[in-house]
Amino acid sequence: MISENQRLIAYVILVVLLNGFFSVNMIEKNKRIYNSQLNNQMAVTETLRSELTEFYKYGVVVDVTMYRPNVRETDNTPNITADGTRIRISKASDYKYVALSRNLLKRWGGPFDYGDFILIKGTTDGHKDGVYNVRDTMNPKYVNYVDILESKHVQPYKYTDVHLYKMNWPTNLVSINSNN
Repeated sequence: MISENQRLIAYVILVVLLNGFFSVNMIEKNKRIYNSQLNNQMAVTETLRSELTEFYKYGVVVDVTMYRPNVRETDNTPNITADGTRIRISKASDYKYVALSRNLLKRWGGPFDYGDFILIKGTTDGHKDGVYNVRDTMNPKYVNYVDILESKHVQPYKYTDVHLYKMNWPTNLVSINSNN
């Protein structure tokens, strides 16, 4: 005859075995789901990589204008850029700083961040083509605009259909130079 203790031990062993069986099956099922989601995410990542390659190849088409560090064209602290950089107003053109429209900045979902180096290429006379540093933000009413920081004596200018590239040294330079 089986004692009460032996019956209890048999039930506990049965429950442990059943629990182990179901747990292993559940883990295997979750593993398959996880691997499927991981594969989907990797496919999305690869698609985004190819789109970024196209972005770096052709850049973003923007309009380029200029602004001067004065209260009328900035805010009440014209010597401080949006990222907190302090400038000497009399040397504004020497800094090679730019303000980007908000749609281009990471804070608002764009590809560029404060401190990034960008290449402007395609100004009509080539006079303002070159590498600049992103330090400021434009008024929200502008979309796909770059404002170059200039000194007081510089006359206003505007260039349209200019290409803007994010500089990822040196990989991006090879790509840009091969498209000339």
